[in-house]
Amino acid sequence: MLTALKPQPADKILQLIQMFREDPRDGKIDLGVGVYKDPTGLTPVMRAVKAAEKRLWEVETTKTYTGLAGEPAYNAAMVKLILGGAVPADCVASVATPGGTGAVRQALELVRMASPQATVWISNPTWPNHLTIVKYLGIPMQEYRYFDAESGAVDFDGMMADLAQVKAGDVVLLHGCCHNPTGANPNPVQWEAICAAIAKAGAVPLIDLAYQGFGDGLEEDAAATQLIASKLPEVLIAASCSKNFGIYRERTGILIAIGGAEGKAVVQGNLNFLNRQNFSFPPDHGARLVTMILEDEALTADWKAELEEVRLNMLTLRQLLAEALRAETGSDRFGFVAEHRGMFSRLGLSPEQVEKLRTEHAVYMVGDSRLNIAGLNRTTVPVLARAVAEVLRG
Repeated sequence: MLTALKPQPADKILQLIQMFREDPRDGKIDLGVGVYKDPTGLTPVMRAVKAAEKRLWEVETTKTYTGLAGEPAYNAAMVKLILGGAVPADCVASVATPGGTGAVRQALELVRMASPQATVWISNPTWPNHLTIVKYLGIPMQEYRYFDAESGAVDFDGMMADLAQVKAGDVVLLHGCCHNPTGANPNPVQWEAICAAIAKAGAVPLIDLAYQGFGDGLEEDAAATQLIASKLPEVLIAASCSKNFGIYRERTGILIAIGGAEGKAVVQGNLNFLNRQNFSFPPDHGARLVTMILEDEALTADWKAELEEVRLNMLTLRQLLAEALRAETGSDRFGFVAEHRGMFSRLGLSPEQVEKLRTEHAVYMVGDSRLNIAGLNRTTVPVLARAVAEVLRG
């Protein structure tokens, strides 16, 4: 049986990580992997997380299974963080998941169960796992235009034209904030129009919210999700704690399903069923840390303060990089970098130019020229800018 298996395509980001590790050159720069790094290159354990872990060690009395949906306190805390008071509690079902990827997978499994004929509409470009999971599950898929490479902004006209083709019952996958891989986000007026277009089509939005707090702030980054949740009858939200709590390896996520109050019990039962079929009980350690932080005023305040430091550091790096690229290239071609939000931007370089950055300058980024802003620091920003300018000159 095993001999009949076919090789799977290599994950390009994981492949890039391995190439970086094997590169013996001093001064190499890793802008590929999607994790936050401080100015020393470390992905730190946040202060509030460390404090909660110490407290948990003292008070935890068992390692028995949690519930199929996770701990109710975790789900309630995350629903409050993401939705605020935008939706009545009796309309919200939720389950804890192994990270944001687990939430996306469970959401798409739910779509396939509920409406096998539904088409999932995905932005072009998007996070590669969106495409591979949909394809693996055998769900029909269409792309909608999203990014204008020339301006580095959202191709709003193209997006709206494509969303006009969405059919009733289809699913539109949206990035709630900090679009991956482009860093370009709709403005509030555009979000209103996107929401109206989905409502007019009779479609269901699936919002991937992986970077809340990394863009314009915790509340600001949830605004589009809350808008959509408050206006549409059915909404799916896949959220991750990996980035904003810095607990990547703890695999802590949540899937939220919003619908009519009369159907909540059935929806919750199906979410529980999917958890049982795929992994039984969700991981609890990261979820318990998040719960402890969000239920404690002092820990919440410290977490928010450190998260704001992270956010502002990325904004500073964006400004520095835009200025350095302007100085090195003599143009405003890369001015959009300062306008983008989150960890990522797409520079608009060709795959050949990205390859030259790697081979000639030891700068590693994904082939579509997506770079992780958080992989930079004040020392490496001018190095990257010079390398990009040299590659552009040929």
